[in-house]
This record gives sequence, structure tokens and C-alpha cells, in this order.
Amino acid sequence: MGRWRPPQPKSSPYITAEGFRMLEQELKSIWLRRREVTKALAAAAAEGDRSENAEYIYRKKELREIDRRIRYLQKRLPDLKIVPKREDDTELIFFGAWVTLETESGEEITYRIVGPDEFDPASSFISMDAPLARALLKRTIGDEVTIRTEHGEVTYVIVDVSY
Repeated sequence: MGRWRPPQPKSSPYITAEGFRMLEQELKSIWLRRREVTKALAAAAAEGDRSENAEYIYRKKELREIDRRIRYLQKRLPDLKIVPKREDDTELIFFGAWVTLETESGEEITYRIVGPDEFDPASSFISMDAPLARALLKRTIGDEVTIRTEHGEVTYVIVDVSY
């Protein structure tokens, strides 16, 4: 069996203005980090035998990971479309909205619908490509949304929408 895997489906090209600025800042900072790693790699290479030099092997791997991320960001940033903030219709759920949901048990959860490049579960940012976000888009306060998960179906009620 080969190592070939089908390519991942393309993610949505949409992003908030804050998310775009964060990716640009990441690209700038990663270039600075690359300079440091390159210097450390050169110092490790100067020590001699590279086949058993753990520092050299580690720095080569780190440089590969940095270069991979730089390549990705350089290809992705020009393709992204910044979505302006919506403030005219606060009833409907669109990209960039903060949505408060109530679970069947009465617990309230708040999520923000963002692009796939800026999703962050720790900050309650969910990707617009996620099943929950897809189900929420173009809905309004009071609507019920049912999501099929691996543990069964989960129903949420939309309690609040803000931008």
C-alpha cells in the first residue's frame, strides 16, 4: 500500500480583519525566528560529524517546519478575502458573529464564527466550515439547530447574536 493520500478539500478563503493581521504578524515573526535557527544550525554544523550531532539534526528539523509554515502563509495570505464587520442586521447569523447557544441541559455556550485559518477552540472561535457553524449560518434568535455528532444528535437553541 502506498503513501498517497487524497488532497484535503479546500477550506474557505474568508477571514476577519483581526485574523488577517494576526497571520501577517505571524509571518513576520517566523522570519525572525528563522534567522535565529539558521545561526544555530550553522554553529551546530561547524562542530564536526553531522550524522551523530543531535543539535544539528534538531535544528534541521526545526528549520524544515519553519520553512513549511512560511511557504503555507505566503501562498495562503494572497488568497484570503477579508470580510468586513456586519452591524446592520444583528438578528441573522453571518460570518464574524458571536452566537450564544443553549444546550438541552440549559447550559449556555458562546462561539464566534470565523475563517478556518483563525479558528481557536480555547477562544471559542469555530471555523465556518465546521458542521455547527454551517448549521448556524443565516439562522436567527430562537431557532433550533440539530447537529449530528459521533455521540448522537445534539440540539441547540440560538439565544443571542452579536457582532
